Amino acid sequence: MIYTVTFNPAIDYVVRMSDELLPGMTNRSDSEECYFGGKGINVSTILKNLGLDNTALGFVAGFTGDAIEKSVNERGIKADFIKLKNGISRINVKIKGQAETEINAQGPMIPEEDQKKLFDKLNTLKDGDILILAGSIPNSLPSDVYEKIIALVNDRKIEVVVDATKDLLKNVLKYHPFLIKPNNHELGEMFGTVLKTDEEIEAHAKKLQELGARNVLISMAGDGAMLITEAGEKYRVGVPKGKVKNSVGAGDSMVAGFVAGYLKTGSYEEALKMGTAAGSATAFSDDLATGEAINELYNNL
Repeated sequence: MIYTVTFNPAIDYVVRMSDELLPGMTNRSDSEECYFGGKGINVSTILKNLGLDNTALGFVAGFTGDAIEKSVNERGIKADFIKLKNGISRINVKIKGQAETEINAQGPMIPEEDQKKLFDKLNTLKDGDILILAGSIPNSLPSDVYEKIIALVNDRKIEVVVDATKDLLKNVLKYHPFLIKPNNHELGEMFGTVLKTDEEIEAHAKKLQELGARNVLISMAGDGAMLITEAGEKYRVGVPKGKVKNSVGAGDSMVAGFVAGYLKTGSYEEALKMGTAAGSATAFSDDLATGEAINELYNNL
């Protein structure tokens, strides 16, 4: 079974405006939409759209948490969230007009007793399972929670995928995660530099392998993606042509597509192609990509 963890799920309330946003004034929208997610939930959704059953773990609270859980279940994903007694799951406001403005909420406090409940669930994972950890950590969780989770399952044959940034990612490398996915800018930031060429990106990806990572997938937006495998192979792919409508969830889609591609084919090269197709398909969509849209791009890569 594949498990994803979303520590701080959210409802993204997207407001579209043709006019300029005027602070201190009453503004009128042209349209509004709500999207229910969070990085781990996004991964779960793309996995399901590609035909892979999975379980979404994490924390939800209040009426917004109920709505998020309902949405996840309606997508055919098993939601196994821990319901917090206090607070509400986040509502993030995304204003799309002549410029884009975002207001991301803090989210509910997560008490220690509920943190323990998550660890109890994770402790039931079995050999052969896949665990995907994605996104930032709420202030109410310890900064080393990723490390604690991976240490918990490290004595089992569980493949761990980590999509995080900076120290959050660097600190888990000693546990030899199966896959990590920084983008090229994040990769450079981890070493205090700006990476400008494929050669520089490859060299710094290998530095992460020296620290313990097995496979390193680097997304590069419009420049495609690169994969350095645990066997030292390098694969490089460009991006398909299309109109970018939405960058939210593209990186999560790439992670899900890579995992799906690898499970279906056993090939790292095909996994990279499926990951790139999934990330691009979401970027070309208003919401997370459908399985049909992903497979169409994959077949043309």
